[in-house]
Amino acid sequence: MDILVTYDVNTLTKPGRARLRRIAKICEGHGQRVQFSVFECTVSEAQMETLRLRLRTTMSAEEDNLRIYLLRGRREDVVEAYGKDSYVDFQDLLIA
Repeated sequence: MDILVTYDVNTLTKPGRARLRRIAKICEGHGQRVQFSVFECTVSEAQMETLRLRLRTTMSAEEDNLRIYLLRGRREDVVEAYGKDSYVDFQDLLIA
C-alpha cells in the first residue's frame, strides 16, 4: 500500500529536536523524503503496523502532530507534483 507520512515536531526543546531526528530516521527506513517532513512510502500491512507503532511511541502526543494518509490507487493517479520532484519509483526499471 502507498502512504504519505507527514509530521510536525516541536523543536523548541532539545528533546524535541532529538524526536525530530528519530522520526525522520524511522520514515527514511520505510520510504523516501519528498519534502522536509513528508515521506512517500510503499509498505505491506505488517510494515504499516510496525511503522505506525514506532512513530506513535517516538512522538509526543502533547507536542507533536503525525498524519498518515493512505493513497488509494497508483501514485500517478493520486499525486500531483509541481516543481522539483526527486521521487524515484523503485518498482520501475532503474538504469545506471
